[in-house]
Amino acid sequence: MPSQPSDRGTFEPASNSIFTDRDVYVFDLDNTLYPSESNLFAQVDVKIGEYVQNLLSLDPTEARSLQKKYLVDHGTTLKGLMVNHNIDPHHYLADVHDIDMSPISNDPALRRSLEAIDGRRIVFTNADRPYAEQVLDRLGVADMFEGIFDIHSADLDPKPKPHVYDKFLQEFQVNPAQAIMFEDMARNLVPAHDLGMATVWVNTGSVWGEAGYAREKVHAETNTLNDWLQGHLGL
Repeated sequence: MPSQPSDRGTFEPASNSIFTDRDVYVFDLDNTLYPSESNLFAQVDVKIGEYVQNLLSLDPTEARSLQKKYLVDHGTTLKGLMVNHNIDPHHYLADVHDIDMSPISNDPALRRSLEAIDGRRIVFTNADRPYAEQVLDRLGVADMFEGIFDIHSADLDPKPKPHVYDKFLQEFQVNPAQAIMFEDMARNLVPAHDLGMATVWVNTGSVWGEAGYAREKVHAETNTLNDWLQGHLGL
């Protein structure tokens, strides 16, 4: 079970020296670059549950349980379905990402923070590129990133599998000692920390976001990405 907030201790501020001289900013997408309150990924979550339910002829409660079991065991529900049920990942991704994007809107404050970064900006997501591009376009920041490392870039293996991080670092020629990773899923920060990245956990209050939490692997915590960026960048 995830730890309770009272067990987490005190987190270092954005000004902590661990973040000094790091000029590669690596961002997760869902519930990180946009606020979880938009409930955009909640739509995807529902679609995943419906997919599992229809695929395996389960009732909603059984489907939800299996969906989250695969998420924890395999990193994504997709990977669990591929391993256990040999599904077509392209069909799955097209289905679960067919959602209403209107909850996401232009975010000038986020854009100002990204513009203030003196360094590289990369998206590292378990989603696929078409979906990620739609989200970034809705936020008004699509042109702010040099690239997107998506689930296909990772050969359909998800974070937090360590070799996926190795592949990311190789593809973008990133020195982890110069990188900061931002992520709402605490367990996805563990391999990043072990490689030498600084880590910032965007705590959305989700049980699944806190799963696999390890205090010693997280250098900073924030409820909102842009608040942390503004503090770090002195905006």
